[in-house]
Amino acid sequence: MRILGVDPGSRLTGYGCVDWVGNRLVHVAHGTLRLANTSGKATVPLEERLLLLHQGLSQVIQELRPEVLAIERVFFAKNAVSALKLGQARGAAILTGMIHSVKIVEYSATEVKLAVVGHGQAGKEQVAKMVTLLTGCKDFETADASDGLALAICHAHSTRALVSSGSDYARALQGISRGKRGRSGSLAEALGFSPSGKGINRGIPRSSK
Repeated sequence: MRILGVDPGSRLTGYGCVDWVGNRLVHVAHGTLRLANTSGKATVPLEERLLLLHQGLSQVIQELRPEVLAIERVFFAKNAVSALKLGQARGAAILTGMIHSVKIVEYSATEVKLAVVGHGQAGKEQVAKMVTLLTGCKDFETADASDGLALAICHAHSTRALVSSGSDYARALQGISRGKRGRSGSLAEALGFSPSGKGINRGIPRSSK
């Protein structure tokens, strides 16, 4: 099973892709769709950024051919305007997946944190560090790409075909929560997670009219 995790945003949209092969997870790719200028300030009208998101994610789906697209169920936003923009970006991502006949699954932030770190109150830095540990990838240029990969890992965990209660995975997560990390590759090996390939950063050019 190939899983694509997507962390949608109106300026930056991150994604991460993993394969579930037997009882092993294999890192495939991760990257960021840049929908604004390099400074992060949104100078492109929102409707054009949504189109760029659709076009960029369509390209990713066509290249990676995932069977499942995992996306966060609820967004946290500082104000109503931000919430509306995030909701529109999320809708564009879901619609893009549906257009390409990709199954859509949704997870709350708590579910992602629980699956990746071992407890639902983990901070973003803890999630990012665990994703780095699990995948062996250190070239995340944006937190969005790391978050996208965390969503993909969450779905792989939720299938219950990868791990079960009381497995090496659960014991490894308990060790992490207690500060018993061991050598850097031990948790990844317990998970059966094989890092391969490099991260991808995509700049989506603004279409000319």
